[in-house]
Amino acid sequence: MAADAAVNGNGASPGGRRLVVVESPAKAATISRFLGRGYTVKASMGHVRDLPQGKLGVDIEHEFEPQYAVMAEKKKVIADLKEAGEKADAIYLATDPDREGEAISWHLNTAAGWDRGHKPVKRVVFHEITPDAVREAFANERAIDMRLVNAQQARRILDRLVGYQLSPLLWRKVQRGLSAGRVQSVALRLVVERDRSIDAFKPVEYWSLEATLKPETGNSFVAALHSVTADKKKVELPDSPTVERILADIENARYAVSGVTMREVRRRPAPPFITSTLQQEASRQLRFSARKTMSVAQQLYEGMAIGAEGSVGLITYMRTDSPVLSETAMREAEAYIRERFGKDYTSGWRRYTSKSKVAQEAHEAIRPTSVRRAPESIRQYLSPDHYRLYDLIWKRMLASQMADAILDSTQVEVQTTGKSGTVYTFRATGAVIKFAGFRTLYIEAKDDGETAGDDEDDRERVLPRLT
Repeated sequence: MAADAAVNGNGASPGGRRLVVVESPAKAATISRFLGRGYTVKASMGHVRDLPQGKLGVDIEHEFEPQYAVMAEKKKVIADLKEAGEKADAIYLATDPDREGEAISWHLNTAAGWDRGHKPVKRVVFHEITPDAVREAFANERAIDMRLVNAQQARRILDRLVGYQLSPLLWRKVQRGLSAGRVQSVALRLVVERDRSIDAFKPVEYWSLEATLKPETGNSFVAALHSVTADKKKVELPDSPTVERILADIENARYAVSGVTMREVRRRPAPPFITSTLQQEASRQLRFSARKTMSVAQQLYEGMAIGAEGSVGLITYMRTDSPVLSETAMREAEAYIRERFGKDYTSGWRRYTSKSKVAQEAHEAIRPTSVRRAPESIRQYLSPDHYRLYDLIWKRMLASQMADAILDSTQVEVQTTGKSGTVYTFRATGAVIKFAGFRTLYIEAKDDGETAGDDEDDRERVLPRLT
């Protein structure tokens, strides 16, 4: 973006100086490059005010009024911002686009005294740090949203009300310095209840029995004992003697195919990442902790130096509960899939909605700011951790817009009659990929290390042709 007039806010004169306040230095450097002349971009380094240390800081008798104080380590930051604000004709608060970011903007406005001045103070919000997103944000400036601020304040006050009285108990009973707030205290209760249920668990022994079968033509395959007698109720194998009796009964028995069922199965791709699913998948596939995932994602969001492009945000905002994609993102993904994989791999735009009834869906899903910025093309500019997480986000989003995978699922039932006259039914399932679809690019992981969809009907075990 060359001319700063392209991103002028409605409240700023074209020739004046404008102060823009963000949260981090990395974000400040990226945005400063986009805005160009006429803008001074400074970082608040996160929160600047909080409830005081050493006392409750909440007036319980008067509608839980909070008593905020500027943090000691942020007094110089506030002084610098006030000085910069005095030289500016307009002030833009561009903190993160969530409740916490809205609250930081409100605290900045109050701590710096801008709320009592006569200069225009505007809030600008962008969910990705790209020239287009920044331009749009400055074209749609607004006031601070006090609904979001009050939501954050309620959470912070509740943390203090719970933690101020509960944390000292943890210090005495567990370890000094531990914090117990509205989340930690409830989480601790859940952990304790779960631990007690584990202690109360009564283990029950169970067995399974498999036969390796070789047809007259074709390769051998494995089938598991499913049922006994004609009612085909799933067999229970509670102990070794039960298994030994069955083995003795079917010794030297012959087996015959009693049924073959074939059906076409379609597998849909997983939706784009939201915060929780990104943390889960990064843990399963990359072995990242939740904290590491969010730290690396924050850096990808704030901007990375990509060769001649300079510093640019690679992903959209990573704190979101919405799997929704913008039309621009879906259009770009569809065109890219057609070019790279062919038209058979597109299925039109796939729109996703949250399954949660309490999801706010205020932001987009976590996605690359441009799918054309393929991971391999920028790998040389990223650290291994940045590359691996970006690659995961890029593949997940692109796969979410690809065609279904089509599999031919086969279930074979094989019966044998024991010496006692009892009929035993063994069952084998398998699937052959007919059309890979989105699986060409990405397969979701499961907690046990298997791939998603690897259930009884979706194991890609090759079965011989049987009739």
